[in-house]
Amino acid sequence: MSSSRIRSPSKFTLEFGLAFPLFAAARLVLSLTNLPHVLKYDHQLSSPLTSYLNLQEGIYLFKNGVDPYSGGTFRHSPLFLSLFTTILPATGVGSSILWTLGDASGAWALVQIWRARQRISSSQRDSLIAALYLFNPYLFLPNLAHSTSSFDNALMLFSLMFASQGRASASLLVLSFLVQISPSSILILAPVLLLLITSPVSRLASPQPLTSSGVQFRKSGLLLVEFIAYFTVFTLISALVVGNWIWIPQTWGATTNLPDLTPNTGLWWYFFTEMFDHFRPMFLMVFSIHLFMYIAPICIKFQYDPLFAAFLLIGILGTFKSYPSLSEPGLFLSMITIFPELYPYFRHPIITALLHFHASLLMPLFNSLWLNQGTGNANFYYASTLVFACSNGAALIDCIWAGLRIAIGEEETGYTVVQE
Repeated sequence: MSSSRIRSPSKFTLEFGLAFPLFAAARLVLSLTNLPHVLKYDHQLSSPLTSYLNLQEGIYLFKNGVDPYSGGTFRHSPLFLSLFTTILPATGVGSSILWTLGDASGAWALVQIWRARQRISSSQRDSLIAALYLFNPYLFLPNLAHSTSSFDNALMLFSLMFASQGRASASLLVLSFLVQISPSSILILAPVLLLLITSPVSRLASPQPLTSSGVQFRKSGLLLVEFIAYFTVFTLISALVVGNWIWIPQTWGATTNLPDLTPNTGLWWYFFTEMFDHFRPMFLMVFSIHLFMYIAPICIKFQYDPLFAAFLLIGILGTFKSYPSLSEPGLFLSMITIFPELYPYFRHPIITALLHFHASLLMPLFNSLWLNQGTGNANFYYASTLVFACSNGAALIDCIWAGLRIAIGEEETGYTVVQE
């Protein structure tokens, strides 16, 4: 079947070649409306670390000779400051085009990951994958709000794309840039290293430990050194841009210290709003470590399919990140499209979809009741974010179950699958 697809790619390539520009053009038209001016104030679509308004403030201060990190409210990376004050447009039509290109490049990278996983040059599924990425409400609404999480998602997909294609230096360079602007993205470093020494082809149906496949783990150590070298260079560039090291606690430190308790779609903000100060350091440590506890189990269990392991860690990041928005779980949900082998083994897909639908209605409703109408309180909104977290967790658990269940095959009558 794969060979037949490769022999006649022109029809599928033409379809994708026509559909993809149309999808991108439709997104651009949306970004040129008045929607970005309305949505940029919505804290469900961006966090203090990805807010467009905060970015504009930092750029203004930086251009006028004021250190934007001295005020303790600017959380964006110095790399963004250098790019948006030199070559990238931050306002007007140029910014709309830039953010649209960010999502369009992410969709294109996701299609390339799918092709690398299937070892094909094109397929009928390409246009569907691009459409479900570009028109996923969890992704295009933050993009319309000009949240920089759109660039985070694109960079993450490009890192996985280069790793799937065996381009180690490009993958590690992009990943080091991503970790520089979004430190919690370090979660996918381990699966990316595994992906670079193996292949992206699905092995969920025939799991085998890497030790039996002759994989050279020594190469991963060299790749890790290369990643550290790139990361060090970007760190020095950031220090040169600002002229000091104050930016580190204001950017990287914010992901673990949680200095800004602006409401968001995550689980941290309300918990630490109610936290007594003398308990705060301990629980910050627990919450931060909890996020990294999944790396080793996921990578060990799914060592034979590191792309799937990266996919699961992206889902964990979108659920438990300290400053999330709709964009992070949106990336996880869109990536499900490149794992069609999971679909027959999902246990509760309808319930999971209804949970997401329920949460997508509750969050804006309770947010409005609390902040606009004044007839609710923070408990209303936090309850809706808990439903959202449950829906993300349900999708994640369903994917893990399906990934494990594939190796067993179809359930036979009279037999029950149990965990040994």
